[in-house]
Amino acid sequence: MANDEKMSRKEAGRKGGEATSKNHDKDFYREIGQKGGEATSDNHDKEFYQEIGQKGGEATADSHGKDFYKEIGEKGGKARNNN
Repeated sequence: MANDEKMSRKEAGRKGGEATSKNHDKDFYREIGQKGGEATSDNHDKEFYQEIGQKGGEATADSHGKDFYKEIGEKGGKARNNN
C-alpha cells in the first residue's frame, strides 16, 4: 500500500484480527469473552437484558418465517420427549 493511500477501518480491523488470531488460542478468546460478560453484567441491570432479549427476538422474527418456528418447536418437543 502506498504511503498516500489510507487503509480503511474495515481493512485495518481485518488485519488486526488476523494478527491476533495467530498469536492467541481458544482459551484466550474464552477468557476475554468471560471478562467482557462479567463487565457487562456489573454495568447493567435486569431491564437491560430484557430489552436486548426482546430486540433479538424481534430481529429473529423479522428474518425467519413460520416454518422456522415450527421446525425449532418440533425439535424442542422431540428433545423433551427423549429426556
